[in-house]
Amino acid sequence: MTGGTRATRATHEALPPAMREAVDDFADHLARVRNRSAHTVRAYAADVVSLLDHAVRMGCSAPAELDLTVLRSWLARQRTVGAARTSLARRAAAARTFSAWAHRAGVLPADVAAPLSSPRAHRDLPTVLRADQAAALVEAPDRRPPATRPAEATGHKVTDPAGPDADGRRDDSPPGASRQDGPAGPARPEEEPVRLRDRVLLELLYGTGVRVSEACGLDVADVDHGRRVIRVLGKGGRERSVPYGVPAQRAIDDWLRSGRPALAVPGSGEALLLGARGGRLNPTTARRIVAGYAESLGLPRVSPHGLRHSAATHLLEGGADLRAVQELLGHSSLGSTQIYTHVSVERLRAAYRQAHPRA
Repeated sequence: MTGGTRATRATHEALPPAMREAVDDFADHLARVRNRSAHTVRAYAADVVSLLDHAVRMGCSAPAELDLTVLRSWLARQRTVGAARTSLARRAAAARTFSAWAHRAGVLPADVAAPLSSPRAHRDLPTVLRADQAAALVEAPDRRPPATRPAEATGHKVTDPAGPDADGRRDDSPPGASRQDGPAGPARPEEEPVRLRDRVLLELLYGTGVRVSEACGLDVADVDHGRRVIRVLGKGGRERSVPYGVPAQRAIDDWLRSGRPALAVPGSGEALLLGARGGRLNPTTARRIVAGYAESLGLPRVSPHGLRHSAATHLLEGGADLRAVQELLGHSSLGSTQIYTHVSVERLRAAYRQAHPRA
């Protein structure tokens, strides 16, 4: 088992050999056959390690001894120690996926988790920016510095406290190089490429609604300037084309003309967005960039996913078809997109309460 926390790796190593092998084969199946992201593989593998560790404590010595009683006991234990409903739902899904795979692979005599139920995950309505707030955030690199200057912009050597991003990648900068990632201002001439990069990042996140990992995974060749679309590789390896507008086109042109060449190094490859030391921009840094500019404007705390929520909500409020928004966002299920209709209804209700004399 690769990745995961130190505690999870230690628990994995303490499992009986047959169980360790089952976890490793399951993780390999998710990555190679199901084409799941590294983040999903790590999360599901960690859940299965926790399940099998609980099974061992209940007297099981091999995966074939799993049954519905063990699974339910494991979920009950998770609830007892305070796991949230969303965590319980995900762990139950991991158990069902593992059980179905293990049965097909001959590891389990039956798909014991098929009847396993899980609590319905509570879905909070996502926080979204108003259209004017989103516009101000996207244009922030051109107009003002953030509230604080992060260490990356001071010229001091720093390390990424968050480590590798969700896909296990890092900015492939040479060791010991100083970093200038993140918004800082007023921009000195040497910081201009970073400002141009930040503007492209923000334009793409809000202007297309792509996930932060999808934006950071873009290559130069994924941009179709003639049709103004980007080719995005989403969850499960699903590819889709997403349109972008004239402001994003201008930002991309400026970046490719004056920003990217200044940051590119021999190891940059074809990555569209680069870190300050020339490696592919990673999602951890992108999140810091978005948060820094939002703070500088006094906006509600927002993440790249918040910009995705905002884009979807504004599309629906502007009259876009729900299925068109589903395609743009890359949702496999329409149910994932319908949450944004709830956001719009809430805004409509708030406006009604404020303005209608009979409210």
